[in-house]
Amino acid sequence: STVAFFLFPPPPPPPPFFFFFFFYPFTKRTKMSHRKFEAPRSGSLGFLPKKRTKRHAGRIRSFPKDDGKAEPHLTAFRGYKAGMTHVVRGVDRAGALMHKREVVDAVSVVETPPMVVVGVVGYVETPNGLRTLTTVFAEHLSEEFKRRCYKNWYKAKKKAYTKYAAKYKDGAKDIEHELERIAKFSSVVRVIAHTQVKKLNLRIKKAHIMEIQVNGGADAKAKVDFAKSLFEKEIHIDSVFAKDEQIDVIGVTKGKGYEGVTTRWGVTRLPRKTHRGLRKVACIGSWHPARVSTTVARAGQNGYFHRTEMNKKIYRIGKAGDKASCQTKADLTEKGITPMGGFVRYGEVNEDWVMLKGAIVGVKKRPVVLRKSLMKHTARRHLEDIDLKFIDTSSKQGHGRFQTAEEKAKFLGPLASKQNQ
Repeated sequence: STVAFFLFPPPPPPPPFFFFFFFYPFTKRTKMSHRKFEAPRSGSLGFLPKKRTKRHAGRIRSFPKDDGKAEPHLTAFRGYKAGMTHVVRGVDRAGALMHKREVVDAVSVVETPPMVVVGVVGYVETPNGLRTLTTVFAEHLSEEFKRRCYKNWYKAKKKAYTKYAAKYKDGAKDIEHELERIAKFSSVVRVIAHTQVKKLNLRIKKAHIMEIQVNGGADAKAKVDFAKSLFEKEIHIDSVFAKDEQIDVIGVTKGKGYEGVTTRWGVTRLPRKTHRGLRKVACIGSWHPARVSTTVARAGQNGYFHRTEMNKKIYRIGKAGDKASCQTKADLTEKGITPMGGFVRYGEVNEDWVMLKGAIVGVKKRPVVLRKSLMKHTARRHLEDIDLKFIDTSSKQGHGRFQTAEEKAKFLGPLASKQNQ
């Protein structure tokens, strides 16, 4: 009635967005944003060709950018993968979910015996890249370095560098002249260093040789003087890297041989009832062009690829002969890094070693290159100080129960097999 209309007026009309919210058809978008988001390809094409590498010991393709304000220093090192274990550490990263709590991390152990510097190389910049100016070697070279110069050391005359060593007689004028040329003309200076494989139980006698760039120093002369001061001397891992530093690992991955498309590229398996196999690519291309595109996943070699892994944090650096290298404030047990029974397929670690977060490329005993990071780190997780609470040294050949041999003997008590000894 008219009275009711005035007493109870109708509500005001809803705003426009009301109809939009309740009556907009929320259906799936028919237009793709982009095919790479809606139907992405399987596997990256950035690593083609997927073939076995020719650089079996790892090769540094880029060194860190030079900083003239810093002191002259080396930028890389070489080690040998020993194995993996796990650690317990406290997280000190404000704002993180695990802040002030403990986490378990998998770590890799790389044995790094001291390297020996045996030479220096100078490079000049050209429009086509770097060109070698000259190379200067030390007077005394070890046998393991010379072995690398021969295919068959047993049948060789072993005369390598004997005439070169004669240049050091009569004041070494030729050597000093070449060093002055490097200091005067070169823009990049690198030292030639080799590993001491005789200190490892790897059954190899040929040293692995590599060039390590010298960064820092006001000019090339400072770099050359620094390199010359290292001739015939050992350089240790702790003189190149430090704890909590982010580094890059360069090496060769574990070889897998010839494998199919599902494992090699990660393509989706076909339905169960598919004729003639289901771990395949259903269509490898159109009729024309009448050839298979290079972007189509195909079976072939998998693994044994040259790879560079970036940002591996150093958790700890151990010294040779330190029987308490794995001791922490929370775990006062005196123990070394070698687990009970040794690292599987490697053995004992008796030289210097470095502990890296996570896994690294390659199988046990494989040489890997450790390089200073190419970038300047600002992320909080990269700058975090690592506080290790516990380092596991139990047996890696099964479900290890004991951290040390003393702990095992104390738990088992007198053994019958030891009574008659």
